Amino acid sequence: MIQAKLKAPKDQYNSFGKYKYRSAESILEAVKPLLQEFNCTLWITDEMVEVGGRVYVKATACFTPTEVTGMAGPLKVSAFARESESKAGMDASQITGSASSYARKYALNGLFAIDDTKDADALNTSPDYTKPAPAPASKKECPEETWWKLVKMEVEGLKSKSGLSGLQYLQAKYRTDETILAKFAGDVQMARDARETQDFLDLDESEQNPKNK
Repeated sequence: MIQAKLKAPKDQYNSFGKYKYRSAESILEAVKPLLQEFNCTLWITDEMVEVGGRVYVKATACFTPTEVTGMAGPLKVSAFARESESKAGMDASQITGSASSYARKYALNGLFAIDDTKDADALNTSPDYTKPAPAPASKKECPEETWWKLVKMEVEGLKSKSGLSGLQYLQAKYRTDETILAKFAGDVQMARDARETQDFLDLDESEQNPKNK
């Protein structure tokens, strides 16, 4: 019942990636009235775990339902986020806090089955929202070969001839949305991790596109 009624708006804006997103705080703010309505309890815990020599924050969202929800409990969902070794403008406590917030968000997403359906911000009628959106057909999907070249550019800090990073080039030339940008960020992080363990491969077509093997 709570999953069906919960709508957590994407009320945060990433100026670098130019997309809206929801935070753990946004989800908690949206779910608290429903917890009170159904007399349920929710709490979140963090645990530091080591995996492969790297430190991760393991966030666990715990939900205790009542009879009115028709659910058995308690229910628990966990999610992980890796601490960066360093991040510009952040001290150690801020890096841990950022990883904790990220892990908590995805634990809550899993617990409440939050998806990317239209939420409250899609109904906003302010001028910023009513401007005509660029036609999606004006940009095509990024080819897989180019995608991995852009990942390599981002990992190695390379620039295009026009001075764009891999991410900036992707956004300028190809169709992007929150899901595509999240996948790109994940592939960049995966490539960085592989490079650190000396498993990073040259990102050419023959190695990154199994269809061509």
